Amino acid sequence: MTTIAETLARDISRDRVAPRFFLESEMGFPELLQSDGWLGNAVVYSQTCPGKEEPNDDSAVVISTPGGGIVMAVADGVGGAPVGYKASAIAVQCLAESLAIHPSMSDLRPAILDGIEKANEEILDMGTGAATTICVVEVHNRIARGYQVGDSMALFVGGRGAVKWKSTSHSPVGYAVESGLLNEEEAMHHDERHIVSNLVGSRTMHIEIGPAIHLAPRDTIVLASDGLFDNLHISEICQRARLGPPLQRMNALVSLAQQRMDGTVADSPGKPDDLAVVLLTP
Repeated sequence: MTTIAETLARDISRDRVAPRFFLESEMGFPELLQSDGWLGNAVVYSQTCPGKEEPNDDSAVVISTPGGGIVMAVADGVGGAPVGYKASAIAVQCLAESLAIHPSMSDLRPAILDGIEKANEEILDMGTGAATTICVVEVHNRIARGYQVGDSMALFVGGRGAVKWKSTSHSPVGYAVESGLLNEEEAMHHDERHIVSNLVGSRTMHIEIGPAIHLAPRDTIVLASDGLFDNLHISEICQRARLGPPLQRMNALVSLAQQRMDGTVADSPGKPDDLAVVLLTP
């Protein structure tokens, strides 16, 4: 079996940039990642739920690919399940390994699907009941596509703030919103918003593949765990994710999410949770 270390060594020999992993992270400040080959700047932030003693269950990874592409992912280990942080780490590591060994550099979809399926097998083989969500976005030649299992989500925001595409949360509440049975405000205060109906680490796991979206020069991509999407309205995310320098955008999102989690904003949604966010900005 190929180890992550062996895979990364092979990446370097192919003149790739090694994946940047964020596992059990306790970040005081966002991190800005830059590369001449990418379409912009990737900014990452991850932090444990306020007051939580267990490790951060959220993981993230940013992977550059030959030809100037980028693959980003956020995984959220199921809270309360055994070693959720290990499940989310396995998910992003299997994704990176699959991309490193896959022969096709122009079509990333088979590698991404193989990586998620491999993670599902490894987590099931642990036999602990661990599970995780995962949301993946690939960008190549200005074409972006999302992949999702669970309620970590992706949002493509246009330069003027319009939603170009949003993934659907794999949860009863998420499907109710998509079908029009609940509005966003009702969903964010719903008693069952924590229930997830599709997970990596399940024998019934299925992967949702989004459409190919052409990115304009000022578009922004947001990937995040439910620590962001359960605390901020979509309009609030769009407003903050598209304005200002990359680090300023991330700081604006994180600051409001933390205020909501602390309960300092009256009559607003507030769900304390681990938080992981990845932005791809112009």
